[in-house]
Amino acid sequence: MILSLFRKNTATDAVYGVYRAIVAQSRQPVFYAEWGVPDTVTGRFDMISLHMALLFRRLRGADATKNFSQAVFDLFFKDMDQSLREMGATDLGVPKKIQKMGNLFFGLLAAINEAMDRGDKEALATVFSRNIYEGAGMDHARTLADYFMTQDQALAALPVESITGGTVTFGTAA
Repeated sequence: MILSLFRKNTATDAVYGVYRAIVAQSRQPVFYAEWGVPDTVTGRFDMISLHMALLFRRLRGADATKNFSQAVFDLFFKDMDQSLREMGATDLGVPKKIQKMGNLFFGLLAAINEAMDRGDKEALATVFSRNIYEGAGMDHARTLADYFMTQDQALAALPVESITGGTVTFGTAA
């Protein structure tokens, strides 16, 4: 998927709509002000990654959504590429950072899917504690795991056609 960054732009209005919804949801102040997610570049990348994981969980297994999922993924990493460049990363350094970010994303996605497929909220909280909170306790990680499981259930009820049509809604993080 990382090599897909060099392919033709496949982002449609629907892809942009879904990606904008993911970014908007990941920027909710509650994550940073109350739930302890670090308000840093890494923390914001992590929150976008978590919401991308929710989307990919919802769309996985459906052949008709493969191209759409790929286009959202491509847009995500093009956005990350642009952000790194705006922060002053060198042209030579950006591809290495993007590759590292991709590896982190796929590792996080695999760990989330494993815990979620088992319905193991405590394992999910442990994944979040290790990856989002750098092992700094479980209280916030459990809150984030509750939120994540609720969002996963809500997205499961959302028709795939709505998502691929550009509409994805998340519940309030409270």
